[in-house]
Amino acid sequence: MPPFTAPDGTLLAYHASGSGAPLICLPGGPAQDSVYLDGLGGLDAHRTLVRLDLRGTGASAVPEDPSSYRCDRLVEDVEALRTELGLDTVDLLGHSAGANLAALYTARHPERVARLVLLTPGTAAVGLDTTGEERLAAARRPWREEEQWFAEAYAALEELAAGRGSAETFQAVAPFFHGTWDDAARERHAESHRQRNGEAAGVYGSEGAFRPEATRAALAEFARPVLVVAGEGDVNTPVPTATAYAELFPEATLAVLAGGGHFPWHDDAEWLVKTVDSFLSPGA
Repeated sequence: MPPFTAPDGTLLAYHASGSGAPLICLPGGPAQDSVYLDGLGGLDAHRTLVRLDLRGTGASAVPEDPSSYRCDRLVEDVEALRTELGLDTVDLLGHSAGANLAALYTARHPERVARLVLLTPGTAAVGLDTTGEERLAAARRPWREEEQWFAEAYAALEELAAGRGSAETFQAVAPFFHGTWDDAARERHAESHRQRNGEAAGVYGSEGAFRPEATRAALAEFARPVLVVAGEGDVNTPVPTATAYAELFPEATLAVLAGGGHFPWHDDAEWLVKTVDSFLSPGA
């Protein structure tokens, strides 16, 4: 697709694939190339997925002002995409850190969002905290505890849960972000680092990006349908955190994938597609 222009003149790219009504998809990372979302496990057979490359990622240009990587400043990039597509309202999906941007967009432009999907969402925008014990409980899944890597990864997670550890410690807990830590998951994890803009990631959630109290107040008034999707074994957004997120909205549904991690379309594509498509197309 040809690039479009953000309000500050930055050229932005998006990628449309599939068929059906459009679904704007905001990637996580933060600041990861949207290519990792791919077809969301086959959801593109039911919807036209419109993946936005956030500024400085994928095919989008690097902005002149690095402070514009901040999440709240990206809201108007999403609005510019809506205008580019010629849509009065949009169905919007945000994955992981991208859910923070989806939440801020919904809070600022509630009249423009018809349906909202928060897929294993990051929660900084709404100020929800996850305890270390909740992360540890999510990690302790029966299908994991017999794996050879479990003991070392769990010890690293205990360090992080206690507020200790290093970048290497964080890398050691990578298996707990996936329902199954197989060769494909290892490759996706390695690729995610190559797809990420480190400078943008550092600015994304920097000081001033989020005003949780105001955002929660705005979302409490958002009466349109919301779907929050969680993975049973996701240590990033454990089920209690996802449950608390859903409770911020008047009309939210929580769906939990048994055996799922932070990327549910890789764990059970059929379940994810059916769950999201049924939400977006009620009665179809």
